[in-house]
Amino acid sequence: MPAKSLRSSVFKWPDRATVVGALRAWLAAERHRHPGLLRFGYFGSYARGDWGVGSDLDLVAIVADSAEPFERRAAGWHTEELPVPAELLVYTRAEWAKLEEEGGRFLRTMEAEAVWVD
Repeated sequence: MPAKSLRSSVFKWPDRATVVGALRAWLAAERHRHPGLLRFGYFGSYARGDWGVGSDLDLVAIVADSAEPFERRAAGWHTEELPVPAELLVYTRAEWAKLEEEGGRFLRTMEAEAVWVD
């Protein structure tokens, strides 16, 4: 996790390479816990390259299906093991297909900046 030096007011925040490396290792372990995972990626400041101190990691997962409501799906993922705070959105294949069909702002953002870790 990010740390503050005891002798300085300067925060040290993990850089993009550190965060993405940790994400890939974390995802390798999480895949075993989520056999229905179809696709996984990150977007936002770490994907664009404009992250800074305090930036979180925006994540998106597409799963085959889920009995859990959208609001509760991310609870089954251990994102606290990542080196920075993370926000995970978990969509089913059908929900993602509907987003693609509608072509709204969120989908356009994902098309422009998402980095898929497959």
